[in-house]
Amino acid sequence: MNEIKNALTDYAEGFTSGESAVLRELREHCYAHYEDSSMLSGFVQGRILSMFSQMIRPHLVVEIGTYLGYSALCFAEGLAEGGKVITLDIQEDTNRVARSYIERTEYKNLIDLRLGEAKGLIPEIAGPIDLVFIDADKTNYSLYYDLVFEKLRKGGFIIADNVLWSGRVLELEKDENAQALHDFNLKVQADERVENILLPIRDGLMVARKR
Repeated sequence: MNEIKNALTDYAEGFTSGESAVLRELREHCYAHYEDSSMLSGFVQGRILSMFSQMIRPHLVVEIGTYLGYSALCFAEGLAEGGKVITLDIQEDTNRVARSYIERTEYKNLIDLRLGEAKGLIPEIAGPIDLVFIDADKTNYSLYYDLVFEKLRKGGFIIADNVLWSGRVLELEKDENAQALHDFNLKVQADERVENILLPIRDGLMVARKR
């Protein structure tokens, strides 16, 4: 992933409130030990996700794609009283790491980590959902969108990560992931049930609000 980064984004990062010590340690651990560290929400994006959550004050967040738990912790910072984050993933090894960091925080009882295929787990989740974060296998973004939509409350939000795919969504001949993401962007744009904005932050965030 080639994130959008330049002198202005560096400047913006310098004027962004800091993350918790556990989040910083988790981010540094990821960058030091994982070749696929770009899968982790970065510092500024993490602060944006936390800010979204604090503005929405969700009772239920559903995250599709846990990785190391960084974004789940960011969303937990804004939960309403009695709220929770349900986060789905299929990778046992990264899930263990996520759980180990989450257990060290005040949010350990507010984050429900579930292992399995998202397309099988989503139907088991009872709504209403206030906020959905899609950050998993790119070819299934449209499927996940459809599976969560009826469970999403009116006024609820769906946020999808990596929708610019390092700019490859602009290429005439797209690879499978770029084509799937472009199709997803087209799908959201054409969906009259939502109002949406594609934010050119990091690798692109699609934010859709259910009308």
